[in-house]
Amino acid sequence: MAETPRFLHEEGLDAFEYQAVRGVRISQNEAENLGSTATKYDVSLTLHGPYFINLSGEKAVVDASKQRIIDSLKAASWMGAHQVVFHPGYYGMRSEKEALDLCVKAMQEVVESAKTLGIHKVKLGPETSGKPTQVGSLDEILTMCTKVEATSPTIDWAHIHARGNGVIKSREDYARLIDSIEKKLGSEAVKNLHCHYTPVEFTSKGERCHHTMDEPGFGPDFKPLAEIIVQLGLKPIIISESPLLDLDSIKMQKMVKEASNAKK
Repeated sequence: MAETPRFLHEEGLDAFEYQAVRGVRISQNEAENLGSTATKYDVSLTLHGPYFINLSGEKAVVDASKQRIIDSLKAASWMGAHQVVFHPGYYGMRSEKEALDLCVKAMQEVVESAKTLGIHKVKLGPETSGKPTQVGSLDEILTMCTKVEATSPTIDWAHIHARGNGVIKSREDYARLIDSIEKKLGSEAVKNLHCHYTPVEFTSKGERCHHTMDEPGFGPDFKPLAEIIVQLGLKPIIISESPLLDLDSIKMQKMVKEASNAKK
């Protein structure tokens, strides 16, 4: 794992999201070694926290979820990662407002706990969700970021697309979403967005599965996003979540370069 940044650097890539989705099991020594290698090869690190997080559940579930996020923050701090990505929770039998309010409260408590542990450089990165049963519409994620300090959104374009039943169809759709983010969080947040991207298959229940960029018929199309990135001078980190992580990352990187060359 410690050599992953070197491998990515050799491929011409410069970001890596460490996956702790089944639990935070990395030791401090392993995390520090990963961070040292990432610094050496100028690779930006983030950490994806466990899937088993629900900040809008019953108290025991919320308490366990908060601890998982704190464990993620510790590991991220050890490795020098700048953001912990996580899915906030589920509505269950609660109203959307009630579930959102519970998530905000729990996140505020996590931030306070992080302060007492001396963790100041790692942000919480609540992620837009791909299913309507999950807390995590774009507006909900932006609301969390306005109400909780040390928080920055994780914009998963595939999730927004799937949750909205194929809502991203054009450059104008991307522009509209980016404008919404800027209005809530400001231009600096938009310029440095942390994003996920993959072509996605979905049903009326939301996200079903991820596909590669070479498989036709699945959206959202990345090319309009590449054009928007160049047009607005954005500097996002975009993590591929396709079955071909690095290969599709290289494809995205190439498309941004092509959009840049076309603008000249």
